[in-house]
Amino acid sequence: YVIYTSGSTGKPKGVMNIHRGICNTLTYTIGHYNITSEDRILQIISLSFDGSVWEIFSSLISGASLVVAKPDGYKDIDYLIDLIVQEQVTYFTCVPSILRVFLQHPKSKDCHCLKRVIVGGEALSYELNQRFFQQLNCELYNAYGPTEVAVKTTIWCCQPNSQISIGTPIANAQIYILDSYLQPVPIGVAGELHIGGMGLARGYLNRLELTQEKFISNPFAQGKLYKTGDLARYLPDGNIEYLGRIDNQVKL
Repeated sequence: YVIYTSGSTGKPKGVMNIHRGICNTLTYTIGHYNITSEDRILQIISLSFDGSVWEIFSSLISGASLVVAKPDGYKDIDYLIDLIVQEQVTYFTCVPSILRVFLQHPKSKDCHCLKRVIVGGEALSYELNQRFFQQLNCELYNAYGPTEVAVKTTIWCCQPNSQISIGTPIANAQIYILDSYLQPVPIGVAGELHIGGMGLARGYLNRLELTQEKFISNPFAQGKLYKTGDLARYLPDGNIEYLGRIDNQVKL
């Protein structure tokens, strides 16, 4: 299937994802988040973004109920909170900037039905992480994964008073943090994050040169690696800290 990138790091590109990649992501995350047929997953992400694929198919595969918000419903926090409470939503996925507005609303404390909130697409701040646990009695996960690697590549179960990370790779995904010579950097040293494994896309639709530039031969094993353009480093505990874009691009 083909889904376009958001365009936050340049002109939108048609990514040729493969079924086994998204199936791997879904199989792992359904187990990792312990999603069952008793759960109710909120669908608020636009169908033009890859996160919607996870919202829709995680419910269909697990047997959970899918609660579909109105178009652009995430822009109306009053509506969103009322929907969560009315439909007893247990899983809610959003970007950190939406979570911030959500937590600023006094009625957010009424969302006792929530079991897990999953954020991604933007950097999660320490301050927002702290505020979440001060206001809500549920789990918070920080997920990372470009469109080119089937939605999610790493996941971290957030904890209060902890350094923010993007966690460790999901099953059948490989993470390499490399220098400009494609050599691994030491723990604690920043490098470009490269991704390999089952979730890797075939490349970009009708963009052969860009595909060859971004999907390079894996110097350590068979297959390809995707050059994310993201700066990261390994923490001493094995988790990965996201440091931003190599080219200093800012998401708006």
